[in-house]
Amino acid sequence: MMEKTWPDLDLDKLRAIKVLGRGAMGTVFLVHDQTTDPDACFPFALKVVEKSTLNTKFDGERRAKWEVSVLSRLNNPFLPTLLGTVETDEYMGWAVPYCPGGDLNVLRYRQTDHVFSPTVIRFYVAEIVCAIEYLHSMNIVYRDLKPENVLIQQSGHIILTDFDLSRTLKPRSATSVSSSPEPAVQGIAAAEGKGKHRRNLTRIFNVVTEVGRLKKVKSARVSPVSRKRPSFSNGERSNSFVGTEEYVSPEVVRGDGHEFAVDWWALGIFTYEMMYGTTPFRGKDRKETFRNVLSKPPEFVGKRTALTDLIERLLEKDPTQRLGYRYGAAEIKRHPFFRGLRWDLLTDVLRPPFIALREEGETFMEQRRMEEVGTDIREYYRNLKAPPSGPPSPSPESECRDRVELSSTEF
Repeated sequence: MMEKTWPDLDLDKLRAIKVLGRGAMGTVFLVHDQTTDPDACFPFALKVVEKSTLNTKFDGERRAKWEVSVLSRLNNPFLPTLLGTVETDEYMGWAVPYCPGGDLNVLRYRQTDHVFSPTVIRFYVAEIVCAIEYLHSMNIVYRDLKPENVLIQQSGHIILTDFDLSRTLKPRSATSVSSSPEPAVQGIAAAEGKGKHRRNLTRIFNVVTEVGRLKKVKSARVSPVSRKRPSFSNGERSNSFVGTEEYVSPEVVRGDGHEFAVDWWALGIFTYEMMYGTTPFRGKDRKETFRNVLSKPPEFVGKRTALTDLIERLLEKDPTQRLGYRYGAAEIKRHPFFRGLRWDLLTDVLRPPFIALREEGETFMEQRRMEEVGTDIREYYRNLKAPPSGPPSPSPESECRDRVELSSTEF
């Protein structure tokens, strides 16, 4: 059973409003507590996994409990907080705040040409940098950054979610890092506290949340595969083969061992996708994708800008030369793309690029509709196992990038 250091939830008192998503590790429901919140005014997200489906080959139960452990320690405005847990003989589950704005991949598809402007990219990437910086300060490497894992809160600010592929690593010692500044950022003045700053992130971008399904671009998620190579004396490296296919870094593909720099590589892929609507190294199959990751440079359109320079430095194939390798997030924050940004005031931005507006009473109406067909979570799983009585309905899994499970002995 899970350690009882956070609130317990009663599965029999929770009612599902709708399914928010399904993945390899479980199903995420929007739920409310019938006892304390009968009108579903304060719903929350509940990730539920069936113990019978947790393949021991992938050490699924350990990874589920690891994710709960991580959530219980987080205290950052761009990361979720653990609201409670539930465990029965059949199920494990944990609750986090609901983000009504959906994820960044859905939001991107709603934009003209399915891309974001540099101003919007700057806002979202800055908040992701802060989230990753916090995780790295806890010696946690995230290893699964992608638009689907970046959710939009009611306020319009982001939340980075899904930590089952993360793990702790021993950081490099101070003596293993050169005392000279990273050449890529020499001469770049720190953004904080210099000159007159304008609150240029407070531009108003109101977008009403839409209802509907979106079939996303497919990309395989690669779960941990042990590669038995020694750790490095100047800091621990993981030798697992882990990540989402189009976001996997060269050092992971090569099996060289990886550490915190894999998150900065993924940030480069993420930023490229926000700018162009596609990832830079995607091939017709996994083999070609990985070959591109190892040898192909990212392609840019038009003149060189601070944004393309940031992406190029993050997508340095040698991790020791990658922006962020030596001094972490501090290097990235000093890049010219973020010049003038008040990092300490990010959470104070009142009008982010996207505001999730939910109609009054919408949640309760959704709940009433689902109650007519049964919203008990146990009943939901029983219905999944029952023979279909008609044509299959669209599955929430179609909204996620395909995930490929290989094996897991170390993560």
